Amino acid sequence: MASADSLQQQEIASLYTEHHGWLQGWLRKRLGDAAKAADLAHDTFVRLLAREEVIAAREPRAFLTTVAQRVLYSHWRREELERAYLDALMQMPDEMAPSPEERAILLEMLVEIDRMLDGLPRIVRRAFLHAQLDDMTHAEIAAKLDISVSTVKRHLIRAGAQCYFALSVA
Repeated sequence: MASADSLQQQEIASLYTEHHGWLQGWLRKRLGDAAKAADLAHDTFVRLLAREEVIAAREPRAFLTTVAQRVLYSHWRREELERAYLDALMQMPDEMAPSPEERAILLEMLVEIDRMLDGLPRIVRRAFLHAQLDDMTHAEIAAKLDISVSTVKRHLIRAGAQCYFALSVA
């Protein structure tokens, strides 16, 4: 198996050597920020290194574009989450605001929760978050989302199962 790992590392090294500059330019056009583009180009290749499957890309730039788009999407989602979190913190009284260390930990937890709930319909995520974060009852969630209590229960089971399986894979 070491030879397969070695082949994969050689393939990624070749992709990096031949296409890193192009990928960074492609990202810079989308972001308008050279430093972020460099970071996300790096993240793209880190994601490739974490893969277990052989890459064998016939069209290397198309392949890198697909991976980089996923990295970019994750970056934008994280930024959106961070903005929402900081907005929520601004609403808190100063004496209740978490320390910078607690903020960082909470933000990482929010990103992880977002990752676990990724792919679920918005209403399922909202029902789950109302139950978990707002401590709302099924009836309160049903009223807020204008759905039945039985639908709330189905949504909570679906979201809970997704979190469970996301944790078991991680």
